[in-house]
Amino acid sequence: MYLIGDIGNSEIKVCLINNQKKIIKKINFSNNKISSSKISKNFIIFNRYFPKIEKILFCSVVPTTFKLIKRYLNHKTKIKCNEIKELKLSSLIDIKVNYKQVGSDRLTNAISLINKKKNFIIIDLGTATTFDVLINKSYKGGIIAPGIKLSLNTLSDRASLIPKINLKNIKKVIGVDTVSAVRSGFFWGYAGLIDNIVNLIKKEVGKPFDVIITGGFAELIKSPIKTKVKIDKNITIKGLIKTLEILT
Repeated sequence: MYLIGDIGNSEIKVCLINNQKKIIKKINFSNNKISSSKISKNFIIFNRYFPKIEKILFCSVVPTTFKLIKRYLNHKTKIKCNEIKELKLSSLIDIKVNYKQVGSDRLTNAISLINKKKNFIIIDLGTATTFDVLINKSYKGGIIAPGIKLSLNTLSDRASLIPKINLKNIKKVIGVDTVSAVRSGFFWGYAGLIDNIVNLIKKEVGKPFDVIITGGFAELIKSPIKTKVKIDKNITIKGLIKTLEILT
């Protein structure tokens, strides 16, 4: 059995995988106010499986949280707790950017999709809105824009007359009150941002791309954009599973 996990700024996802690379247990919990006791409480579902675990692999963009989880797992099993950027990934992907500065989650997403026949743009609507460009087996780099939820919360926190707002699918562009105006700005604004950046990438590279979209707002944003996209909410987990192959 294998234990894999994705540590994001907002959420932590951990999966127990059997030898056929199928998920048999999965947990999701918030990375807000993380502590050793919170980790122990959420990981209790895996307790009876720890003696059977052969490999442990995480991708993390929050080093402090990874250290807490690693320390917890070191008490539970003798298996080394690996982070994906600690591995030699050259057999899986050709990285053409500053390796130290690209996020583990972005590399993991790229590994999930990379092949020699297709080019991909991966759009991740997480804490940040990221675009990653893959050509054949090479990770060429990408774009980082503000995340939808983070931007929306910042706006309501900084503007006293703007309440907390949940985004939803809308048809009209012109808002008739504060709530509908903000919804329109974010719904159509991010749709325009995505279409524009994808078009600019295609123009700059001069190649066709398959576009994959993931993250919490993937379903919402898919409807207003003109770009043809495919949703894959499990892309990071798939990338971790694929990376297990090189983990000794």
